[in-house]
Amino acid sequence: QVQLVESGGGLVQPGGSLRLSCAASGSIFSINAMGWYRQAPGKQRELVAGITSGGSTKNVDSVKGRFTISRDNAKNTVYLQMNSLKPEDTAVYYCNAGYTTAQAMGVLTRRSKEYDYWGQGTQVTVSS
Repeated sequence: QVQLVESGGGLVQPGGSLRLSCAASGSIFSINAMGWYRQAPGKQRELVAGITSGGSTKNVDSVKGRFTISRDNAKNTVYLQMNSLKPEDTAVYYCNAGYTTAQAMGVLTRRSKEYDYWGQGTQVTVSS
């Protein structure tokens, strides 16, 4: 089975940058989509950015031009580079691999529901 571990969160001033990492243990060979989600207090979880095995990416409008998702297949790691951070970016950020992001990215397969993994989350706080 796949386990996901997020890291890189923390406290940063507005306008600052953070780089989140999601390291996957176990094989992700059959997973064709991974993504970053965030959930702020009192808010629903939302997709921030997703990436497919083919390299296609998608970002929520609020982070376009500021956040970049990337994937290093050799290291089984997905990154989220966050620049020009704003207080409204404050949330717990979760890494997802499999079904949830595959659905969002439009790359569902007949076996997609067999794979849907989540990390435990990493806190990002943007404040002065």
